[in-house]
Amino acid sequence: MLNSDFLQFLYDLSQNNNRDWFEKNKKRYETTVKKPFEQTVAAIIERVQQMEPGYGPLLPKDCIFRIYRDTRFSQDKTPYKTHISAQFTPKHIKSTTDAISYPGYYFQVEFGSLWIGGGAYFLDKEPLRKVRAAISQDPDAFRSLLDAADFKEKYGEIRGEKNKVLPPEFKEAARSEPLIANKQLYFMAEMEPEIALRSDFPDFVATYFQAGKPLNEYFRKAILG
Repeated sequence: MLNSDFLQFLYDLSQNNNRDWFEKNKKRYETTVKKPFEQTVAAIIERVQQMEPGYGPLLPKDCIFRIYRDTRFSQDKTPYKTHISAQFTPKHIKSTTDAISYPGYYFQVEFGSLWIGGGAYFLDKEPLRKVRAAISQDPDAFRSLLDAADFKEKYGEIRGEKNKVLPPEFKEAARSEPLIANKQLYFMAEMEPEIALRSDFPDFVATYFQAGKPLNEYFRKAILG
């Protein structure tokens, strides 16, 4: 699993984010970051599949984001991410138009922090309309999920950017449930990155994913029917 040099490498990369340094340290990256992270994600996949049997078979490569940044349209030309992360959604969904809006699970580690969460981070126009409609029809049912003890303890609240202007059909409902104005509806907990070095880290992540599962199911039902 992960060890202290995993975090140290991510710190060193943040201070030396260039191709020369990375190439000189590529063997260290493979040994202390890439392979241990793949093993960790494989262990988390086992737990996700117990929790979400509908996800089907997943491999670490289906979940892990590349460390290489796409700099084509960015003013920041540093070539590497200084965090490493994974997203858990059904493999078959990635090739469909629903992929970007599918509510799943996510975690990332960097030198200064660990993030664990999920929800509806990217919502296209029609999935967003469907989620807003579901909340509008029964805001109490939605609010009860946010007020659940396990969700409150681990995440506290829903996060996300809001639309300044709402479609007229949702303006009245948004007065009683302001989260209808959100164009993102995700949950995320930040904690010390050293937690990722624990031997029970996959189980720890699974408890956070489990706390968010009812909201993911709610969003999926609204989006996919």
